[in-house]
Amino acid sequence: MDSGVEDVWRRESPHVLGALVRRYGHFDACEDAVQEALLSAALHWPREGLPANPRGWLIRAASRRLVDALRSDRARTAREDTANRLEPSEPPPTDSDDSLHVLLLCCHPSLTPASQVALTLRAVGGLTTEQIAAAFLVPPATMGQRISRAKAKLAAAGARLGDVTRADLPARVESARQVLYLVFNEGYTASGGIDLIDVSLTAEAIRLARELRQRLPSDTETAGLLALMLLTEARAPARTDAAGDLVPLADQDRSRWDASLIAEGVSLLEQALPAGPVGPFQLQAAIAAVHDEAAAYADTDWPQIAELYRMLDALAPSPVVTMNRAVAVAMTDGPDAALAMLDPLLAEPGLDQRHRLHAVHAHLLDLAGRRTEARQAFREAARLATSTPEQRYLLRKAG
Repeated sequence: MDSGVEDVWRRESPHVLGALVRRYGHFDACEDAVQEALLSAALHWPREGLPANPRGWLIRAASRRLVDALRSDRARTAREDTANRLEPSEPPPTDSDDSLHVLLLCCHPSLTPASQVALTLRAVGGLTTEQIAAAFLVPPATMGQRISRAKAKLAAAGARLGDVTRADLPARVESARQVLYLVFNEGYTASGGIDLIDVSLTAEAIRLARELRQRLPSDTETAGLLALMLLTEARAPARTDAAGDLVPLADQDRSRWDASLIAEGVSLLEQALPAGPVGPFQLQAAIAAVHDEAAAYADTDWPQIAELYRMLDALAPSPVVTMNRAVAVAMTDGPDAALAMLDPLLAEPGLDQRHRLHAVHAHLLDLAGRRTEARQAFREAARLATSTPEQRYLLRKAG
């Protein structure tokens, strides 16, 4: 697919899907219709040029396909009756923004957390099934079945766009935060492909986090999530070099960091932390703020970061937290203490297929002066990585 068409699709797909679902219902059928509209755009736009209103073009094309599909489904009387009442010449408005509503629909309580994330990455993030499968480390066929089951569950539950009232919102906001965090992470460090960063995903995650905070201004964890995204995104301009290769934090040109995003993120955090209670996203944002406020890598307050990770590990333990905490511990107590923290993870079935674990292990072995073992671990991390920039970086480290 042409990269320009794909950029427009990624940006507009949640709005187009939201407009159709709000107008017609039938989440599954609406998504199929939007996919067909994209295929039509891929055929017409390269020849005819990008329309002045791509969202309107896609909404009209998808609406026609949806109505035709509903009318042709003679096996389902209810859908046939519904289709007969639809007027294809009056598609949904093209200037509405339903992406936050689509996010909340994807976080319906009938779905498991894994299904919520997968469906959101598909419907809101615009990722392909293959990209989502890579992020979850499962085969594309498995992920396709999971997404299909999620859409079927939404249909069985009678879930509709816009039926989440303000009173219902807190019940779904925890799932929505986690989903947005994963969408942001997929954009900030793409799970596969030739580019390290997908700015369309990080921008959409930040935009939706802003909207969610506007809906729940007193929710400190949503503020913490937004602060974390801003403080992390601030470093994006320095994360790759001119060739698109990964630049580690220690080597980044901090003058290229976005000072305005850092200031906004710190301000949000300063408002959220005293209001309490302190949650995982606030702690992660605090860690990011310590990194961002250091004038140079050598000035990093590692004892404070290690303590924040200790608090995070007590509040929301996970293998990722342990890995990140180990790096901080290496800087405060030495690499041997950090390597001991990784031993249980390296022995856990399944985790040995995570390239990030082997990369951290290699880094700590390198710090400990165990260069031969470090090279082997870097090569194993490169073998497991699916992102080309990360593979190149890890192979360079292997020497």
